[in-house]
Amino acid sequence: MQLHTISPSNKPDIVRLYKEAFPRSERKPFSLMERRERAGHMEILSIEEEGFLGLAITVLHEDLVLLDYFAISPGARGQGAGGRALSLLKKRYAGRRLFLEIEFPEESASNYADRLRRREFYRRHDITPVGLEIEDMGVHMEVLSYGCPVSFAEFTALLEKGLGKAMFRMVRPVLLSQTGE
Repeated sequence: MQLHTISPSNKPDIVRLYKEAFPRSERKPFSLMERRERAGHMEILSIEEEGFLGLAITVLHEDLVLLDYFAISPGARGQGAGGRALSLLKKRYAGRRLFLEIEFPEESASNYADRLRRREFYRRHDITPVGLEIEDMGVHMEVLSYGCPVSFAEFTALLEKGLGKAMFRMVRPVLLSQTGE
């Protein structure tokens, strides 16, 4: 398995999965992400192993790396591809603080079982809650990390610098709860 930066050959697969895997309300404009990627503030990666398997889109700022979007193609799910891809991402960003956000597992959510399944997937791969709940693009989210602390101030600084002003205004992060630290 390998990670490849976005290119004309893998862009169609990345865009297709991005649109399939994430609700419109949680998607940022792809063209804006490409601009931030060209400026060195984001990475848009294709996960490949004898063909396209998935995508990883990260936001970069100082020692922080936000795994903003991560998806495995439906046909490759449940076969260990996600875990292997996470291992590659951990190696790629070794020495930096890697974290992500997932939908908070509210029992009243229509996709409650999916939220629990995602949370358990990350826990199995040593990515655990940091005690930070936010609202991001209008969605109640929980921040998880790979063994490192992340504060709301650091999270918002990363978003503001990494995403740029236009996307930062779209995201509108709001602190709901912060425990620890």
